[in-house]
Amino acid sequence: MDPYLENPALWGDVHHTLISALRRQISERLPEGYLALIQERIYVETHEGRLRYVPDVSVGISNRETHAWATGAAVADAPVHIAIHTEPMREPYIEIYSLHAPERTLVTVIEILSPANKAPNSEGRRQYLRKQRDLLNSTVHLMEIDLLHEGAHTVFPPLEALQRVRSAWDYLVCLHRAGWSGREADVWFVDLADPLPAVLVPLRAPDPDIVVHLQAGFEDAYREGQYHKAVDYTQPPPIPLPPEKQAWVDARLREQGLRS
Repeated sequence: MDPYLENPALWGDVHHTLISALRRQISERLPEGYLALIQERIYVETHEGRLRYVPDVSVGISNRETHAWATGAAVADAPVHIAIHTEPMREPYIEIYSLHAPERTLVTVIEILSPANKAPNSEGRRQYLRKQRDLLNSTVHLMEIDLLHEGAHTVFPPLEALQRVRSAWDYLVCLHRAGWSGREADVWFVDLADPLPAVLVPLRAPDPDIVVHLQAGFEDAYREGQYHKAVDYTQPPPIPLPPEKQAWVDARLREQGLRS
């Protein structure tokens, strides 16, 4: 993973491109009778920072005389009309369906977390946690991929439970298989210096799991997105890192000729 891609201004494109790369890989590995589709969660985020305020000059200044009272009272000064434009948030995810009779059935959902999912009191977080709760109580497998350092803990295993197994990590992949209790999970802990893991994606019993290589998917997405053109690697990463991890990033960039 590249911590420079965690910049919220860039992450939306990274998210979409990585989802597409993983869907291609999954589709190549699915046995006959399965289909992987990209779906989108669309909502309007209304917390501070998600609104665009645009002066609407065309609707703007009214004629003063149209606001005059019939009694001849003082005329109010004409306001400038402000239109508030809310941009819908679009969060892609992958759904794997079984096409076996009698009808198409949802088997597995794969989510990559976005900054909005991890932002306290945001609409994106509320919607995500509602869906997470529904899936954990369903017959559908759920895989959550968290490639973001910042934000509130969001994947379904409680933070305290994860910390009992491992004290620190950079990224998480969590799998809840259908039929497990809400207290069971397969977890891949990932350090910044490590490649992203090859993970097991379950299908409908008795079909075996498929293996998905997240690192290969990330590298495909990086090439497709040409993110080397969007990132200034001479600057510090957009998220704070502990000194030892920042030192590793600096050394890695020097090795690749991106930092003097």
